Amino acid sequence: MSDNVFCFGVLTAALLSPMTVWFAPPKDLPLVPDPSLPTREFVTSVNSNKSIVFRLFAPTAKSVSVVTGATEDSYVVNPMTRNEIGVWSYHTLPQAPNLYEYFFNVDGYRSSDPGTAFPKPQRQVNTSLILVPGGVPDVRPVPHGQVLSLTYHSNVLNAERQMYVWTPPGYSAESKPLPVLYFYHGFGDTSGSALLQMRVPQVMDNLLAEKKIEPMVVVMPDTETDIANAIPEDFPRKMRRKVFYPRNADAADRELMQDIIPYISQTFTVRQDADGRALAGLSQGGYQALVTGMTHLDQFGWLATFSGVSTATVPNEHVAEVLNQPERINKQLKLLSVVVGERDIVTGKDVEGLKTILDQKGIKYAYQMYPGLGHEMDVWRPAYITFVEKLFKE
Repeated sequence: MSDNVFCFGVLTAALLSPMTVWFAPPKDLPLVPDPSLPTREFVTSVNSNKSIVFRLFAPTAKSVSVVTGATEDSYVVNPMTRNEIGVWSYHTLPQAPNLYEYFFNVDGYRSSDPGTAFPKPQRQVNTSLILVPGGVPDVRPVPHGQVLSLTYHSNVLNAERQMYVWTPPGYSAESKPLPVLYFYHGFGDTSGSALLQMRVPQVMDNLLAEKKIEPMVVVMPDTETDIANAIPEDFPRKMRRKVFYPRNADAADRELMQDIIPYISQTFTVRQDADGRALAGLSQGGYQALVTGMTHLDQFGWLATFSGVSTATVPNEHVAEVLNQPERINKQLKLLSVVVGERDIVTGKDVEGLKTILDQKGIKYAYQMYPGLGHEMDVWRPAYITFVEKLFKE
């Protein structure tokens, strides 16, 4: 069993206070915790030994469980127990340092944790995150880069858009031109996912301090364009790959090439050559990287798809045309990285289909399969680290 999979022990003793009274709010409002008790007795927390106590104040609930894991292929359901003050809790064994996903099942209703300031960045928030310190995504006492939240006008989309940009410590307009990595998040998330869950700023700060990567700029756009005919919420799951993905990918491709890259080139001191430009993404973002990277092959020197949807299920004529030019790809790309989790039921077939095409065409690529893992951040963060450690090195 992987050391980043939850291994749960028995429930600890009931919380210290024996009080059974809480104050009733006005009619038609929910009950609130006893204000004479400290908030820590009602909220989720990490202990000094790295065990986690999940807590939820739900005095009238009949059944509550905490569900850990990233997707259906990795969910673990853990029943919780209610104490005298209406708090449901579950205590884990000490956990490996990591950033974990979880949510509550309250009488059949999926809920994020209202007792934490760390929701998963999603278009519809229904999952929370909890950090067990000591791992790669920690904030460490090293020189820190800057994270900028930029609002720009997209001429392609005729909309005001936002993206995040990380610049390395010491960057200034007078710095020598730096290479750029453009990184796309996955379906259902927001551009904040790369920032808050992938932990790009912390990862880049730490790797740069360890001299494992070259200084670079990382641009984190929104994968979703929200054009009128490609709004994710308008499509049932079975229609996403047939209709939504192609439409959104085309719009995102044009936005990157016509709006985002020119904006970054005008706003920051960055390299303009293909060898100084990389493109990567995970899941839906992996498809976006594949589409744009192949369609505009001469504009990129480095390309990665992490558990990405591929043309095996979402055909693209531009990608198909370029994949029939293996010599051109092999000459242009310094690295083509393809990554997947062994148990990925979401895009496993996509990645296998892409691998088959690459092998048949004689296209060079680096492949990494993560044993025992599915469609999850425990695949994508280490894959991202491996990728950036290879970028822009002569």
